[in-house]
Amino acid sequence: MKLKQTLAEAIHHVIPELSIEEIHAKIEKPKYAHHGDFAFPTFELAKIKKQAPHLLASNLASEINHSIIAKTEPVGPYLNFFLEKEIAQQQIVNTIFDKQQAYGDLTFGNGENIVLDLSSPNIAKPFSMGHLRSTVIGNALANILEKCGFKTIRINYLGDWGTQFGKLISAYLKWGSKEDVLKSPIPELLKLYVKFHVEAEKDETLIEEGRLWFKKLEDGNDEALSLWKWFREESLLEFQRIYDLLGVSFDSNNGEAFYNDKMDSVIDHLKKMNLLTLSDGAEVVVLEEDPSLPPCLIKKSDGATLYATRDLAAAFYRKKTYQFSKALYVVGQEQTIHFQQVKAVIKKMGEDWAKDMHHIPFGLLLKDGKKMSTRKGKVVLLENVIREAIQLADSNIQAKNPELPNKEEVAKQVGVGAIIFHDLKNYRLNSIEFSLEDMLKFEGETGPYVQYTFARASSILRKATWTPKESTKGLHDSYSWELSKLLYDFPAVIEKAYVGFDPSAIAKYVIDVCQSFNTWYGQVKFLNEDQEKESRLALVYASTIVIEESLRLLGMKAPKEM
Repeated sequence: MKLKQTLAEAIHHVIPELSIEEIHAKIEKPKYAHHGDFAFPTFELAKIKKQAPHLLASNLASEINHSIIAKTEPVGPYLNFFLEKEIAQQQIVNTIFDKQQAYGDLTFGNGENIVLDLSSPNIAKPFSMGHLRSTVIGNALANILEKCGFKTIRINYLGDWGTQFGKLISAYLKWGSKEDVLKSPIPELLKLYVKFHVEAEKDETLIEEGRLWFKKLEDGNDEALSLWKWFREESLLEFQRIYDLLGVSFDSNNGEAFYNDKMDSVIDHLKKMNLLTLSDGAEVVVLEEDPSLPPCLIKKSDGATLYATRDLAAAFYRKKTYQFSKALYVVGQEQTIHFQQVKAVIKKMGEDWAKDMHHIPFGLLLKDGKKMSTRKGKVVLLENVIREAIQLADSNIQAKNPELPNKEEVAKQVGVGAIIFHDLKNYRLNSIEFSLEDMLKFEGETGPYVQYTFARASSILRKATWTPKESTKGLHDSYSWELSKLLYDFPAVIEKAYVGFDPSAIAKYVIDVCQSFNTWYGQVKFLNEDQEKESRLALVYASTIVIEESLRLLGMKAPKEM
């Protein structure tokens, strides 16, 4: 569908001084519908022609003609264009019919690889709400990137290494019971982890003991390794249950431990390049190119490695293995300096692909205005939240539609979708207040509202026993036209979501589509036997395609009945 392109060509016919591409890039969408469907600013052309912009706009208004243009109206320096609704809407609907789920597909990705580092929970700890954001933002971004023609590699970079495992091993050996852990693995390990920190506040020697156990783990001590493997296996089983509920999958579960034997080569490389400096017995890379960054710690004074060491090894491994055009790290904004350091070290090592590494930060998930903390036991378990959301969705469905077939499956789609949508409708850098009650409302800017609109549209098509076919003519009312224009915007919204690595662009867009659809729904009788019935149903069908595809990109399902 080439409405904007057609308009650019019509303008170029009268203004040959600017190329079609230049004109196309300048065409805007007016803020208000009464200002037209498209607008063209004349500032640049006015400079070329040495005329006042408002006079130029006024003179050009009568010269630009095309069958797609109903009227042209000069407003100050702008030329506002009103399209022929019936012709334009027919083009929009038929394009969506023709492309189906491929509507909005973009090709600029050219099959290039993009690596996404997402989710990445810590083993031996419950999958908390704190890891929800990285999981759903990363999953949605991967879907959007694929829609843009990229090939994605989704990596669950598990937190399966570090001093916290020394603390956990120490806690288990002091207070743990194999029987208790086998009975309830993750809650029991969390209890031990929290107890360690409580006791360490009274007895500081525990911290040193935890450090020593981690050093033993790094050195390959059999007892430490055996416990660590057991904790990891139990954690992965728990995580998989949650990923299945969320509908999220990965191409790799290589966590931090995977890079233990890959760090030495990076450290050797840094040594050969004389980039390592001794600082209080530790080895660091000084980042003098950016005075705002502290030195990047590579090795502690006791020889233990750090997050940065493993992240450097991971970056080199991923570049070699996947030859990525971009590497995205979907990690909270509190890690910003860490990623700036890692990127700066790689750049200092002479690797130009450092510029292709992007930290995709996001804000906190808050409960009663406060950050959730695993260490002090104030953690909201994601699986419990999902189960509760599904239960609440089930109660809502029982009240609204007790005869609904597949109630359990629909309740799961609505409950999980509510959690995902509540996160993704917010710009990722904003912190979010967690509220199940708000998430599950069927009114307002919620997942259930969008899903219910899709179900309502699907119900209209079922009642009409309508077979999808291309529209033979368009509609001319303002309500269906506003909806059609929104459907036309879908490819541009996907590109915007890619450029800003921003899934909220799609979430906000699909809310607009649903609100527009429901406004139209309140104005017309869809099943009236009149000459516009086929065209109405065609637009309903086109709307279902765009809503369902929008939800798919966000990682949600679209139930046909609710």
